[in-house]
Amino acid sequence: MRIVIQRVKEAEVKVSGQVIGKIGRGILIFLAVGHEDNRQHADYLVKKISELRIFEDAQGKMNISAQEAGAQYLVVSQFTLYGNCDKGRRPSFDEAAAPLQGEELYNYFVARLKALNAQVATGQFRAMMDVSLINDGPVTFIIDSK
Repeated sequence: MRIVIQRVKEAEVKVSGQVIGKIGRGILIFLAVGHEDNRQHADYLVKKISELRIFEDAQGKMNISAQEAGAQYLVVSQFTLYGNCDKGRRPSFDEAAAPLQGEELYNYFVARLKALNAQVATGQFRAMMDVSLINDGPVTFIIDSK
């Protein structure tokens, strides 16, 4: 699995002009599932994200985890993170999971985040989405489960 996380002051996702997910201070997660991924990869990423110290302490240092900060999460599926642009002018998505596998692991990932008693909002799997955010920092990381 591959994710891009952004620390945000707020973020929301719309489908067909309707807000379907919205958070305040927290982490926006763009999540892609590869065809070799499984639940252990999702578990690893949930643990990594929740314990990653990317929120500032009183001295302004990134020393507080998302869990300690009471961060909210917005999870948006984005298979294009597995787009390979090495050859030609059209990206290849051969490494991305098939839709059924991708959706199952996306839903599992979201359920594991919710099990942390955190506020979790989502986009809509396989939908065209408009994502808006106010990036806090900006603070952005790319994390692979492999």
